[in-house]
Amino acid sequence: CLCRTAHLLARLFIPVFISINPICSISVLPVYQVCSHQSIILSTPSEIQMLSTLNASQVCVCVFSLHSDVDSGDGNIKYILSGEGAGTIFVIDDKTGNIHATKTLDREEQAQYTLTAQAVARDTNKPLEPPSEFIVKVQDINDNPPEFLHGPYSARVPEMSNVGTSVVQVTATDADDPTYGNSARLVYSILQGQPYFSVEPQTGIIRTALPNMDREARQEYDVVIQAKDMGGHMGGLSGTTEVKITLTDVNDNPPKFPQSVYSMSVLEDNVPGEEVGRLKAKDPDLGDNGLVNYRLIDGDGLGMFELTTDSETREAVIKLKKPVDFETKRSYTLKVEGSNPHVDPQFLAWGPYKDEATIKISVEDADEPPVFVAPSYTFEVEENAPEGTLVGRVHAKDTDVANNPVRYMIPRYTDVEQFFSINSEDGMITTTRPLDRETQAWHNISVSATEIGGHHQDTKVRVNIKVKDVNDNSPEFATNNEVLMCETVVPGRVIETVSAVDKDEMAHRQHFTFSLAPEVVHNNNFSLKDNRDSTASIYVLRKGFSRLTQDVYYLPIEINDNGFPPLSSTNTLTIRVCSCDSKNTILSCNVEPYVLPAGLSTGALIAILACIVILLAIVVLFVALRRQKKEPLIVFEEEDIRENIITYDDEGGGEEDTEAFDIATLQNPDGANGFLPRKDIKPELQYPLRPVNCWGKKRYCCMTKMTGSRNFVDWIHKLPQWFLRVILFP
Repeated sequence: CLCRTAHLLARLFIPVFISINPICSISVLPVYQVCSHQSIILSTPSEIQMLSTLNASQVCVCVFSLHSDVDSGDGNIKYILSGEGAGTIFVIDDKTGNIHATKTLDREEQAQYTLTAQAVARDTNKPLEPPSEFIVKVQDINDNPPEFLHGPYSARVPEMSNVGTSVVQVTATDADDPTYGNSARLVYSILQGQPYFSVEPQTGIIRTALPNMDREARQEYDVVIQAKDMGGHMGGLSGTTEVKITLTDVNDNPPKFPQSVYSMSVLEDNVPGEEVGRLKAKDPDLGDNGLVNYRLIDGDGLGMFELTTDSETREAVIKLKKPVDFETKRSYTLKVEGSNPHVDPQFLAWGPYKDEATIKISVEDADEPPVFVAPSYTFEVEENAPEGTLVGRVHAKDTDVANNPVRYMIPRYTDVEQFFSINSEDGMITTTRPLDRETQAWHNISVSATEIGGHHQDTKVRVNIKVKDVNDNSPEFATNNEVLMCETVVPGRVIETVSAVDKDEMAHRQHFTFSLAPEVVHNNNFSLKDNRDSTASIYVLRKGFSRLTQDVYYLPIEINDNGFPPLSSTNTLTIRVCSCDSKNTILSCNVEPYVLPAGLSTGALIAILACIVILLAIVVLFVALRRQKKEPLIVFEEEDIRENIITYDDEGGGEEDTEAFDIATLQNPDGANGFLPRKDIKPELQYPLRPVNCWGKKRYCCMTKMTGSRNFVDWIHKLPQWFLRVILFP
């Protein structure tokens, strides 16, 4: 086809041909039928614009139409549409090329769509022209109202601020296109909060509009701000937000006592320090602005009473400074002043920031129990102080006119072990035995005071006794763990850092010092270095330690606490020698018997096993022989005599020699005692034969006495033990 280029020279309802592809072109026809007569403007040859409010119900036929130069109208050409929204938002009539919009178009969701169109043969789907791309842009309309993304707002401004004081700035946003028309041009106005505040139309800054706004009269204001687009003109959309404005406090009010005269009373038996009464000046300001300081400025009771301020309630507290006597003076007058310590120079002209009031105090008489001069007592006593040491004195008195005497006692339930005693007349507390601070550092007891006479009223007071520390405990090691040291340790290496503890209290800058005991100062194994920080380092002086030679070393160390008086003690550090690997990791520290190396040869193992087998065979044979014999194999009686009988071929003497000696008696010694052996049984050879010397030339048996049979048996029994010992402990 012939490529051509056409410019946008015609208005709506006039066909326009747009060159989209350099090879061929597809004509884009504007819409001929649009509901409500909405206009579709073609801004560029490759771009199509449509209103963002266009939807399926507003389109009568189509949005725009595509046409190919090769389309002769016979229906053999099929138009195909692809790209963003193709098939969902935009659908095409494959015969006519008309493109329809099926959904509402919203520019804020997607401002443009890129589509690709192509003409193909209907029967073969073979492209007749290359695909052509065009862009559909959605034209913006004012369909989004302004929104305050950070609302609602809260702001603070000081009370009594000048007119025009800036309070806060509010900001609204509009999702419409700010470059197109006035859809996103916003104007601010105030709907609620006048006449106290105003807002700048262009910036949204809220300012005060009235002078002298008083926080004490009204503290909070609810302001409503509106933002309207289209420059605030008719037809524009709007949005609102709320702003809560709080007036902060300034010191613009002086303190004021509710009454000009206050009446109070005090009992004559009250002790100094007791509260008489309270008063408070009103100040509507907050925080430091409402802080009020009080002081006594005049009156005849200045020497008898004192004034303090309660830190929590900020009240003026009148307390008894000295005891009062009903019979001497029955009333006092005081004048108190309350003032602000923090005054704002801006409001000095509104002063003075202070007020005065008069206090009248009457003294009353009453029958009261004895009163201790202090609500509680705290005493100190040194530990190990001897029996009878003075701890302190408590004092109570009867404030009645009768002034009865008072007796003191310590309730036993408060001092169960009776560490203390008290003089019943003067209240002097003493110890009954030496006290140990390390056992109990504080003793909390009660003392009771009872009025003698009258109604026998009594009262109690708490007495806290602190046991002061005395340096009476020697220092000792902080831990008693053994020190494990490798056999291969090198000289000069620190094997342990020791520290000490002391049950006594350590004074400021007091520290422990360490040294070796005199008997080991010149030892060649270890040395000690005092680190001057209550620790000491143990160093190795030599090498070549061996567990087999000595596995444990004991190093006595002297520790001095440098107290007053100074105390020291000798503590023994146990150092155990251990076997370690090449990385100085401890393998074993136990004392173990030295065993043969594991690498024995095969011949040695076979020899050991053969010896064991032979030994077991001998033992079994020996036991079997003993069980088989009717009589013991060896007789241990010393009078038992056995002989070896040996036959010779030599001729001996005659009949006289054989008759002169009864050989049966020698063969059986029991026959000498009347027991005759049987002649019909051949005697058995009980002992092995051994060579002997024979005398005479006659033919007869020579016998030799056997001795040492007991030693032989003992050797046989001990043979297994000896053999095992040789194997296990060579």
